[in-house]
Amino acid sequence: MKQLTILCLICIIPLNLFAQNDRTIWVDELTKMAKPVLTALANDALKETMPIEQSSFEYGDRSPFAGLEAFGRLMAGIAPWLELGASQSTEGKLRKEYIKLAHKAISNAVNPNAKDYLNFNQGSQPLVDAAFLAQAFLRAPNQLWEPLPNETKKMVVNAFKKARTINNVPYNNWLLFAATVEAFFVKFEEEADFLRIEYALNKHMEWYVGDGLYADGKYYHWDYYNSFVIHPMLIDIVKVLQETNHPLKHLKGKILERAQRYAEILERQISPEGTYPVVGRSSIYRFGTFQVLSQLALMEELPKELSEGQVRSALTKVLLRLHQPEGTFNKQGWLQIGIAGHQPKMAEPYICTGSLYLTALGFLSLGLPENHSFWTSKPEPWTMVKVWSGDVSVKRDAYKN
Repeated sequence: MKQLTILCLICIIPLNLFAQNDRTIWVDELTKMAKPVLTALANDALKETMPIEQSSFEYGDRSPFAGLEAFGRLMAGIAPWLELGASQSTEGKLRKEYIKLAHKAISNAVNPNAKDYLNFNQGSQPLVDAAFLAQAFLRAPNQLWEPLPNETKKMVVNAFKKARTINNVPYNNWLLFAATVEAFFVKFEEEADFLRIEYALNKHMEWYVGDGLYADGKYYHWDYYNSFVIHPMLIDIVKVLQETNHPLKHLKGKILERAQRYAEILERQISPEGTYPVVGRSSIYRFGTFQVLSQLALMEELPKELSEGQVRSALTKVLLRLHQPEGTFNKQGWLQIGIAGHQPKMAEPYICTGSLYLTALGFLSLGLPENHSFWTSKPEPWTMVKVWSGDVSVKRDAYKN
């Protein structure tokens, strides 16, 4: 027990001296990352000021997609925090500022007369990031959708209808992008194509390979796309279906149970030092690797084996390992390719600066209010801290169907 206590002090205390400081760390990191994107787009200057870094031109120039990539992915991650709304607290006043920026940014992103009107239908990539932007509206309807002027809402709908025309969709997790755009139409009372939702859900039920894992199409891929895309979009789509009489709404329990098992696996990936296995495609999505764990905390649906204190402590440790190395941001505050700093050779040919903002998806737990037990509970050692300290109370991992 003495050994465990010492290790916990090494692993946890230096990074978050008191549990309440964890939230400040998260808010600081999220807003630092978001400010250049939202400020530029709100000022109709994103295309003018955003740097475009890409490691290869094998897939061609990615700059036509970078703006929507950065905006859609960032918004999907920051949305739950914004959904808390403004308040008189220091953080609440900060949210008010970012909500205003988000509204202006949305308006310019979908306005054909704006310089920053984003690409929603040229090439295949816009379907992906239209889906992430749709997720943002699903996750923050009261702050991101309802306050918009009717004219802006019409332009958002028109933008998503343009993304609908992208038909050459790969036979894999991309089915969920098409389905998530349709979930937006279901949620906000627009005519929806339920066939796209049904096809995506049914295929992913077929592609389930067990133990909380889905194959990405015909074959399983050893990477983190179960967290980047698959589990979170399945959860958000089936949540929308709960508001309808659609027969596939019954999948909610099964989808949640599988996500909970995957969350257990993710938590076990986190070493005592806050590192984790870097394997597979899109590793440079950084904190987005842990979206499922953060999302289940937000939903108050963490597996019973995981306490809020251990999840928060583990994720905070990871966040600092990922976002604070020199080179993570350039001098103007834009993300750069890499995991531990600037590592451009780690990017796939389809990656550019905009892609990197998928890291925002790890911040979903900030949608829990400041006084929630996730933020106020005492820090606790996570599974690998217990294992490698020799803690005799740690339990074995167990396969689940």
